[in-house]
Amino acid sequence: MDHGWYTITDHGIEVTVRLTPKSSRDDVEGAESGADGRCYLKARVRAVPEKGKANKALIALISKKSGVPKSRISVTSGDTSRLKTLLLECDAKEWRETVADLAR
Repeated sequence: MDHGWYTITDHGIEVTVRLTPKSSRDDVEGAESGADGRCYLKARVRAVPEKGKANKALIALISKKSGVPKSRISVTSGDTSRLKTLLLECDAKEWRETVADLAR
């Protein structure tokens, strides 16, 4: 089931994120729509986009914001792109709370 910036799957939640690396702070700035109409969650990390550092920082940030352990979050597409898809492995009971935490 697609809800804009996130999709509920059999394995958890797929979250579309637009990542800005080399920022002055680590933060999730909420949902936004791009010029193409796609919705995504805006995130910033201080890490540089070299050797997966920005992706690791993004996973740590999303883990902190959502409460989903880092070991249960993975980049499923967009590894070297600003626009990424993350899989947050959680069950049906957890997803509503997880999405609410990320949207704050």
